[in-house]
Amino acid sequence: MTFDWAPLTRDDAGSWAELLAEVERADRVGENYGAGDLADDLDNPLLDLAEGTLAAWDGDRMVAFGVTACRPTADPVHKMTLWGAVHPAYRRRGLGGHLLDWAVRTTPVLHGRRFPGRPLELHLHAFDSNEGAAALAVRKGMTPARWFYGMSRDLGVAPPAAVLPGGLEIVTCRGDLQEAAREVYNASFADHWGSTPHTPESWRRAVVGVRAFRPESSFLVRDRSGGSVAVLLTYYYEADTEATGVREAWIQIIGTLREWRGKGVAGALLAHALAEFRAQGYAKAGLGVDADNPTGALGVYTRAGFEVEQRTTTYTLPIG
Repeated sequence: MTFDWAPLTRDDAGSWAELLAEVERADRVGENYGAGDLADDLDNPLLDLAEGTLAAWDGDRMVAFGVTACRPTADPVHKMTLWGAVHPAYRRRGLGGHLLDWAVRTTPVLHGRRFPGRPLELHLHAFDSNEGAAALAVRKGMTPARWFYGMSRDLGVAPPAAVLPGGLEIVTCRGDLQEAAREVYNASFADHWGSTPHTPESWRRAVVGVRAFRPESSFLVRDRSGGSVAVLLTYYYEADTEATGVREAWIQIIGTLREWRGKGVAGALLAHALAEFRAQGYAKAGLGVDADNPTGALGVYTRAGFEVEQRTTTYTLPIG
């Protein structure tokens, strides 16, 4: 069978959402996206639509896609991720291999324009339930480098009480606090594997400027001087509720400054957020965590009642 290959355009968001819905119905990994969410991705200023996206079409049906965008910074390595999927009815036909080969060719070009002379790595995240994706990554020379857990918590059960250390307070992440949230994120994630500092523009466009962001469900911990020491940002995907019937608050970011770790700040912030989620009508909370996170985050989430639902492996390929 012959497919038509072409870059994604902003008019393709609906077809892209239909493809991802078919993928979710088959794979059951808990990821649902609406056309509006995907339109936000296509508007990312770090994404080159013409050269950083590719889709396969069978007539007017999108049957596979690949997207790879530059990161805001390349310190010390520019880590570009390939996000892609193949329609369940079109698997085992070489489409996934074609997309990975395309990413290996195109990422050095995109990288060279933005960060010439810096080292480059291509990353691919594969759910452990997707044996085909894992086999493809290994066959193409990629190496498993990191493991992540997707965790969830039923909000029908009240969160455990947690006491915030004296001198600190939790405030809702208003618009005038979003720059403070970026600064806390950059500082607290500096020692997290795979993370990249955000510039003011990338933070505005890719984090707090997307339609999934919920400022009323996002919080900062502040000290007496008004400085911020921890952050929790929440997303809500309407498409997820449409598919499952469950309103889930997805904790996109949670981080604490190094000097405040081990003092109960993260546990108290998480307990506050969970209580607010319940009051706002959410039935479930979810988040992702690095299995080897050095900060003890996994223990914090487990004590708050989160349980592992799925596992993901990150495969990497250094590109000279």
